[in-house]
Amino acid sequence: MKKKKLPLYAKILIGMALGLAWGLSAGALGMAEFTQDWIKPFGTIFINCLKLIAVPLIIVSLVDGVSNLSDVSKLSRIGGKTIGLYMLTTVFAITLGLILVNIIQPGKLLSAERRDSLRETFAADLDKSITAAHAPAHSSPLQPLVDIVPENFFNAASNNTNMLQVIFFSILFGVAMILSNKEKIQPVKNFFDGANAVILSIVDIIMRFAPIGVFALLASLSIDMELMKALSVYSLNVVLGLALMVFVLYPTLLKLFTKVKYKEFLRAILPAQILAFSTSSSAATLPVTMDCAEKNLGISEEVSSFVLPLGATINMDGTSIHQGISAVFIAQAFGIDLSLMQQLTILLTAVLASIGAAAVPGAGIIMLIIVLESVGLDPAGLALILAVDRPLDMLRTAVNITGDSTVASIVATSEGELNTAIANDPTTNINTTA
Repeated sequence: MKKKKLPLYAKILIGMALGLAWGLSAGALGMAEFTQDWIKPFGTIFINCLKLIAVPLIIVSLVDGVSNLSDVSKLSRIGGKTIGLYMLTTVFAITLGLILVNIIQPGKLLSAERRDSLRETFAADLDKSITAAHAPAHSSPLQPLVDIVPENFFNAASNNTNMLQVIFFSILFGVAMILSNKEKIQPVKNFFDGANAVILSIVDIIMRFAPIGVFALLASLSIDMELMKALSVYSLNVVLGLALMVFVLYPTLLKLFTKVKYKEFLRAILPAQILAFSTSSSAATLPVTMDCAEKNLGISEEVSSFVLPLGATINMDGTSIHQGISAVFIAQAFGIDLSLMQQLTILLTAVLASIGAAAVPGAGIIMLIIVLESVGLDPAGLALILAVDRPLDMLRTAVNITGDSTVASIVATSEGELNTAIANDPTTNINTTA
């Protein structure tokens, strides 16, 4: 009988627990210096690997994802509705996250002394980041728009702080592929398809070492009750945002645009939600999401086969909430007050980054690096939230596929492609394929 392998999330939780235990006991055992010299570097390597893959992931995923939208020419009406609704819910999600974190302010629970300690521990370049955060206002109100368009793509791609410029070029390249002769650009399309698969494999390789990285980062963190309190409030902040999406926004949209009862809707997609929670991967959950949509919600195959795969690529409502809250929390923890313009940059960057985010575990952290660097924050601050990221990742992935299914139901209803009798019949909503 084959021994069952321990799943990655369990290994990460073990690494987290061991790192916390080491961090709490290192000082008392006189191992603090050893920890900083011989353990923390492995955490730094892990962070650097995530930063290393950020630009290639965005370029390849965005070009591949946008160029796949060539089907919109056949399903222009469905495509327009789908993309519009996805962008609307994503913007709402990030805005909600930013409002909640500015009201609750979990990072402000840390004392000035603790923030000074965090500066020394995690942010070697934090003084530079603070200077950038309080830089003089742009000479023109439209300067942020001008800054999105790069003068030189290679200069933009060589610096993670220019991620919006990389995203702009990638979208432009993808759109140009759609408008070009399909036969001529097929080799280019094949290249990006293959490159996308390779990049995802690299992400998978990096995430295999996540338990070691998490252990090293947390072992070098001097854990105290003050920090744990801030992390707890931060986690509740994220959970509150996710709950508002699932129990306020989505039922409101379904009530306004469909005749589907929300209770039956949740029952219909429960198998997909459970799988999304377990795997933290929208892509891995996609077959079950489509099965639930077609068999339990009565959505036609034509709509589900277009809307749901597209959603797994560009619709990341749960992840988007997390991006906004996490970026502001980390800034607050380091004593940086982000301006309105910087928070709008977070909003725009997170929306665009979500389009090219890989639907795999760990992609949210890479997205967050992009968001952090877009406003000049040190990605080393990720160490603050990695301890609680895995359970939050599981929750936000479940929210992601709930949003996909909501949009699919609305689009199907508008096209007369949803069987309301099936959707609202509790006896049919018992599919448990997984």
